[in-house]
Amino acid sequence: MKMELQEAKQQFIDTWGALGSEWGINKSVAQVHALLLSASNPMSTDEIMEKLVISRGNANMSIRQLVDYGIVYKKHIAGDRKEYFVAEKDVLKWAMKIAVMRKQKELDPVMDILREISKNTEKDKTPEGKEFHKTVKDIQVLTDQLETIANKLFNTSGGDLLLKLIKLMM
Repeated sequence: MKMELQEAKQQFIDTWGALGSEWGINKSVAQVHALLLSASNPMSTDEIMEKLVISRGNANMSIRQLVDYGIVYKKHIAGDRKEYFVAEKDVLKWAMKIAVMRKQKELDPVMDILREISKNTEKDKTPEGKEFHKTVKDIQVLTDQLETIANKLFNTSGGDLLLKLIKLMM
């Protein structure tokens, strides 16, 4: 049975890495996250390198990114000089942290540009200018509405609103 568990964990790590790549996240970052999610105990950089067969630089970069996301934490073990790492195991908590971070990094800049384009084109009275302004304005209105929804979902304590929404859908 132990071999089956290890195979399942490896499949999870491989699948999480592939999924991360599809979402634009470095495969190694996703695999380190999956490894730490599946680990029962804190892991050192050396253990992560060995298990995933990645370089020290790749392991350190991946760990640093996950720590910056707030979904992996450093864990000090008394009497050991090595740094150890653990993943946030509360799925909703880390999923929301990732969603908020990606929104800030990817969506907010686009929304700012759409607002600026909309403002800069509203006085163009040519047919082409009016059509372009309307298209940009419609996209901006939709993204503003989605941002309002996202902010309400992400800013409730413990994701209460998101949990209620998920339960309604099931």
